[in-house]
Amino acid sequence: MTSTASPPTATVPPALRGSLGTASIVLMVLAAAAPLSVVGGSVPLGIALGNGAAFPTAFVVCCVVLLLFAVGFCAMARHVKEAGAFYAYVDQGLGRRAGLGSAYLALVTYTAIQAAVYGYIGVALDSLVQSYGCPHLPWWAWAGAVALVVGVLGHRQVDLSGRILGVLMAGEVGIVLVLNMAVLVRGEHGLSTALISPDRLTSGAPGLAVTFAIAGFLGFEATAVFRGEARDPDRTIPRATYFALALVGVFYALSSWALISAWGDKGAVAEARRDPESMLMTTVHRYLGSPAEHLAQVLFVTSLFACVLSFHHVIARYVHSLADHGALPAGLGRAHARHHSPHAASLAQSGSAVVLIAVFALAGMDPITEVFTWMGGLASVGVDVLMLLTCVAVVVYFRRTRSDTRRWQTLWAPALGGAGLLVLLVLTLLNFPLLIGGSAAFASALLGLLAAAFVFGWARRHRGTVPAELPVSA
Repeated sequence: MTSTASPPTATVPPALRGSLGTASIVLMVLAAAAPLSVVGGSVPLGIALGNGAAFPTAFVVCCVVLLLFAVGFCAMARHVKEAGAFYAYVDQGLGRRAGLGSAYLALVTYTAIQAAVYGYIGVALDSLVQSYGCPHLPWWAWAGAVALVVGVLGHRQVDLSGRILGVLMAGEVGIVLVLNMAVLVRGEHGLSTALISPDRLTSGAPGLAVTFAIAGFLGFEATAVFRGEARDPDRTIPRATYFALALVGVFYALSSWALISAWGDKGAVAEARRDPESMLMTTVHRYLGSPAEHLAQVLFVTSLFACVLSFHHVIARYVHSLADHGALPAGLGRAHARHHSPHAASLAQSGSAVVLIAVFALAGMDPITEVFTWMGGLASVGVDVLMLLTCVAVVVYFRRTRSDTRRWQTLWAPALGGAGLLVLLVLTLLNFPLLIGGSAAFASALLGLLAAAFVFGWARRHRGTVPAELPVSA
């Protein structure tokens, strides 16, 4: 008797899936950049400690360099089918060991960014609720509560976070644009011309200005991390990368210029040095009134929340991809059967965030001057190194494979972008001790964490603890 039973069908494990379009991915990147937080935090510090009223030019310089980087990044995007962003590119161009080293470097870098934001949002949230008569709570309690909410959203499909981030982004960008318009229409000091004055561009400490400016672009490369959840990724990822960079660069340059114009060149420098933390809110109060100032304070907190949520998604997808490649425990590579989210990696990421918050709290570290400043500076260096490695990888990959013979996209643009990134990296390293209190020894110790992460990834491949056959893109 012949059996008519069908052979058993192998169960296909659920994979990451979503329907993110260009706009949704751009929102993820803009949320990671935290525009309102940058305008209210990095810009006053850049004015006070950098090149004064000419600080907006630092955003222009960084944007041009990163656009050159993006040309090669996007050209290679269609040849790298993995959703690993930096490490997938470095793996294809410079080999498996360099790729895994970059992967662990990226994990430490993005974890540092998220830790920095948790420190800041704990203080900002406590200050906000106290202004409405609520009792004071330690910064770490608020940060832990935020981590819980972020963990719940990270468990769900990424489309939900995309919609939430869209609402939050509309608010924080909207309040800054309204302020910009108010300054342009009825500014008391005229419009600043410092950014077109050659003597102003090199005054003060332009290297430190660039250090603050480059931090405002952190996370733009995360477009490639969402490849597995994007509609038509070969078109969506490059579009999202260019749009995000252009929007962020123009927004920062215009908003910092308007903030300076609101006070006048000399007045802006004086105010930034006197009270950088309150400069933006004071400006909003002067030009838009007290209700707008209260709204801006709320939006400042939501800006930080959007930032930490966006980076949670980025880190979770890095962990998920590494687990898929055998570089981390396989269980972290599981996707949720219903939400098609990297829920195991997301849970691990939430756990690590809570542990870091606890460590910083037990160590008695100040959430702003130590947690935020130290971790933010460390992340700036890490991202710059990753982008520089990616530029080299792009050039090497196309010279070796000849899969794309367009010289601008595959040679000249990434080479120029790499040269610019090298200059920015040197300037950041030279000024790094100033960001963490002036101690060269402690600065070296922190930077050693980045080097150790890269060496650890390289050594794992060298010892053969990672499968020899990782997925290779077409």
